Amino acid sequence: MGISIRKRTTATTDIDLSDIKPLPLWFFGFEGVMGAAYDLTKAWDDAWMVLIAIALVNVVVGATVLRRRVKLMRAMLKNAHTRKIAIGLLVLRVGLHLVLAALGAPVTSVAGHLTVAVLMGATTVTLLWFNQRVTFRALRLA
Repeated sequence: MGISIRKRTTATTDIDLSDIKPLPLWFFGFEGVMGAAYDLTKAWDDAWMVLIAIALVNVVVGATVLRRRVKLMRAMLKNAHTRKIAIGLLVLRVGLHLVLAALGAPVTSVAGHLTVAVLMGATTVTLLWFNQRVTFRALRLA
């Protein structure tokens, strides 16, 4: 039985990160609206058309205005923390609806769905902004 040990070499290149600028807070508003999408469609039947329009605007803005920041957006989407935030928001939404239903106060009214939509939208924007801020601080860019 022989054990083979190969010398592993890793090529490191110095990457200039000083050009990377954070995504503006208003950009996270698009994700906030998508985070509130479920309750918005429950509150207003035709909300899906508006949500599709907002998603298209998000794609166009990402491809034009924020073109230089595409790498940053992709990196954030691939980031494990961002995935944890997405899963956490999903668990929060389902959990909130289940807990309220178990307490005998299910969200069925338009006002209730709009309240949950605002809560989910604000939580989404806040968590994504905070995730970006922590990432920039870790990289010593902010």
